[in-house]
Amino acid sequence: MNLIIKLLLNALAVFILAYFLPGVELSGDKFVTAIIVAIVLSVLNMLVKPILVILTLPITILTLGLFLLIINALIILLVDRLIDGFSVSSIWVAILFSILLSILQSILHSLLKEGND
Repeated sequence: MNLIIKLLLNALAVFILAYFLPGVELSGDKFVTAIIVAIVLSVLNMLVKPILVILTLPITILTLGLFLLIINALIILLVDRLIDGFSVSSIWVAILFSILLSILQSILHSLLKEGND
């Protein structure tokens, strides 16, 4: 049950960012598309991201971890290619989207924890 709530919160974060951030668009049934984006993004973060982090470890160490922003943006661009109703205009928008998505997810998950206490 906790996993479903987290996925719905992630979908809400994607939905909010797509509404406010120019260059990120959801089409069709927007909230359903946001749920699909959240699911695909979670799966790619679980399966693909660790491989990319290991393969790019030297450059990540050299840039003091800032290259992880590029990896996150590449995963978001991959989600853009996999899902028809989700589009990101450039890598710079994807970087900004990944940063804002992380911040918004942290806020929403902290509100969920406060509600459980």
